Amino acid sequence: MAGDRRIARADCALPDWYASDAAYRPVPIVWFGGALVMQVIALPVIAWIALMLAGLGPLATATLLMLATGFIWHFTWKRGMHGAATGWQIVTGAMLLFFLAIGMIGLFG
Repeated sequence: MAGDRRIARADCALPDWYASDAAYRPVPIVWFGGALVMQVIALPVIAWIALMLAGLGPLATATLLMLATGFIWHFTWKRGMHGAATGWQIVTGAMLLFFLAIGMIGLFG
């Protein structure tokens, strides 16, 4: 199979000169998932700290939630979402807005 080349391991079917491409190549689902996890964890924590510990009102808390969502979007964009397909960008933005809306409903609803 490998000609005059030796086999790397006896139980391996690949010759020693074959190096698979094992480099990490992030994909948009990774950036989407990261933004989702950050959003789902950050917004309740920020709301709890702002409302319960700091005693801020709903408007100030809503401002903090919007700032956090903007930061998550910026981080995700810089992380690589800028190079993703437009569909992934739209879905990521929609997901961030959806969870921001849930937070706003919790504040004002």
